[in-house]
Amino acid sequence: MKVAVITDDGHEISQHFGRAPYYLVLTIEDGKITQREMRDKLGHAQFGGEEHHDEPGQAHGFGPQAHDRHLRMAEAIADCEVLLCGGMGRGAYQSIQARGIRPIVTDLTSIDEAVAAYINGTLADLTDRLH
Repeated sequence: MKVAVITDDGHEISQHFGRAPYYLVLTIEDGKITQREMRDKLGHAQFGGEEHHDEPGQAHGFGPQAHDRHLRMAEAIADCEVLLCGGMGRGAYQSIQARGIRPIVTDLTSIDEAVAAYINGTLADLTDRLH
């Protein structure tokens, strides 16, 4: 199983999905981390030159263009089952789910601590942290 984590440095979970520059992808076998791989992540910096149009009647981050950007952000982790992050927008959360990846929003900052909690089945998805 592969678990992706949003990060700025490979050690701590980033608090903002769109702004983080990397995914740390962890391969887990028999309840233990067997491999760590840093992958570049598309984000707000790469999409800065694109026009952003919110659809009338829809909240920010829910229109077709936003959904497309979120899916492009997730291309680098298409082989992962789970994405751990400290915060993200509701539109991004739903787009990641549509990609077949389970997003989990956590208040834990240590990657190792959060992954251990996920492996043990004790990591809660704090959807109240979505914006």
